Amino acid sequence: MPRWGEWGGRKTALAGAVTLALAGTGQALAKPAQCFTTDDGHYPCDFRATDKAGSFIIRAEGYPTFTVQIDSFGAAFVFADFGNRNVALPGPYHRAEDDRACWVNPDTGSRLCAW
Repeated sequence: MPRWGEWGGRKTALAGAVTLALAGTGQALAKPAQCFTTDDGHYPCDFRATDKAGSFIIRAEGYPTFTVQIDSFGAAFVFADFGNRNVALPGPYHRAEDDRACWVNPDTGSRLCAW
């Protein structure tokens, strides 16, 4: 049985570990952004990074939810959730050279951006 005060250091270490773990989840918080899609034009949205590779999700009331899943450097696959179904969009999409916040499908000309 530990003596009085011996647990204090362990509790502090545990509290610190929990704090660090929670701080690491900050990446998952949605941030206000301005979005653009070829079909819908410009609209306010929420942007949420999903991994360290640069994948993300954009959401907005009244618009499809888009998931950009990074496949390799400068290339991604995009999915659109229309509320009742999630659809893989044709592609891959490539990071736009004229605006690094945008992803473009060279075959369809579709463009998706989040600033």
